[in-house]
Amino acid sequence: MQYRRNYVKGGTYFFTVNLLDRNKSLLVENIDLLRESIRVVKLQRPFYIDAWVVLPEHLHAVLTLPDGDVDYSSRWREIKKRFSKSLPKTEFLTQTRKRKNERGIWQRRFWEHTIKNNDDYWHHVNYVHFNPLKHGLVSRVVDWPYSSFHRAVKQGVYTNNWCGEII
Repeated sequence: MQYRRNYVKGGTYFFTVNLLDRNKSLLVENIDLLRESIRVVKLQRPFYIDAWVVLPEHLHAVLTLPDGDVDYSSRWREIKKRFSKSLPKTEFLTQTRKRKNERGIWQRRFWEHTIKNNDDYWHHVNYVHFNPLKHGLVSRVVDWPYSSFHRAVKQGVYTNNWCGEII
């Protein structure tokens, strides 16, 4: 199967990246390992995090690449690889994954959408931050700790009570 990706130099993209086993909570259980993986890759291959949320079994991100750069795929490959290598090998592996020397942590691919304009940008940034509420993990967006929402509140982009009153 041929996958077609859209590459825009210095583009902004929305991503969804899933664990292979959607019943696991590896991402929040190992949040520090995930953060370290992202930090290291970001140092090696810079990108700007516009919005990010980590849920138990998947994550969403809006990222902007440096001018002239289109290579988001290698960044995701490295983030996923670093995170996987930091975990003990306890997952079930299919014969195919064994043959390809792959771990059974992540789905092989990711979903990507190229941000087209300002409205599209804010739609996806809001979607990222709303996601823990959408999945019933919290009753207020502010209560989910693994989100760039808190940075956006400090920057004045949102109020603490966006999508949920603080009583």
